[in-house]
Amino acid sequence: MEYKHLILEKEDELAIVKINRPPVNALNSEVVTEIHQMFDELEKDEQVKVIILTGEGKAFVAGADISEMVDFGPEGGAEFSKKGQAAFDKIENTPKPVIAAINGFALGGGCEIAMACDIRIAVEGAKLGQPEVNLGVIPGFAGTQRLPRLVGKGKAKELIFTGNMVTAEEAEQIGLVNQVLTAEELMNTAKEMAKTIASKGPAAVRAAKLAINEGVNYELSKGLEIENRAFAKLFETEDQKEGMKAFLEKRKPEWKDK
Repeated sequence: MEYKHLILEKEDELAIVKINRPPVNALNSEVVTEIHQMFDELEKDEQVKVIILTGEGKAFVAGADISEMVDFGPEGGAEFSKKGQAAFDKIENTPKPVIAAINGFALGGGCEIAMACDIRIAVEGAKLGQPEVNLGVIPGFAGTQRLPRLVGKGKAKELIFTGNMVTAEEAEQIGLVNQVLTAEELMNTAKEMAKTIASKGPAAVRAAKLAINEGVNYELSKGLEIENRAFAKLFETEDQKEGMKAFLEKRKPEWKDK
């Protein structure tokens, strides 16, 4: 389908999705719907192994569109929140790894969409945060849930209660981003990381993502059961046999995703 606010580029097995709503890529209902549809399409695209999400211009996503939300009542607020939560759940739960290349401000909904991605790398000078209390609301696209899971409950409460932003460097220190890079390095690093992931056993990568995402929501004993089932199921695949034979034969595996 045609997208008004998203740009899709493909390079071999990589898909690069750019949010493009000048001047700061603010999220409104239309953008959120497009994001959900885009990731649904990419999930079904067998050529795509890894997805990179970034922003066009100087911002990643500077937040949600306040001009749309200002006149919401409780029902409108609930609908908008559910729409954003569903779209970001789609990102988190797609079997394909998603790398957020944070090229500028990632605030409010921008921080929330970044947290839905599997890996976050950020440019020097980027700012991240959940400033919703400055507007008299709270994060509504899962920020109150994903942020404590990433940085711990205490730090998440500090950031959400104060509405303070953190620099990319501070975000790295608290575990909100994986790496901080120069502007020149950001997309090259994202692509190299994506290519590395795409070169691995695809069924194994999917199983690892599933085991991690499901397991962190349970106590360790339940998480171990989830891991055990995922591990065992891979021994039904041709790729497991190929990967191990290739290792023993000292050659590169030829994955069939079977």
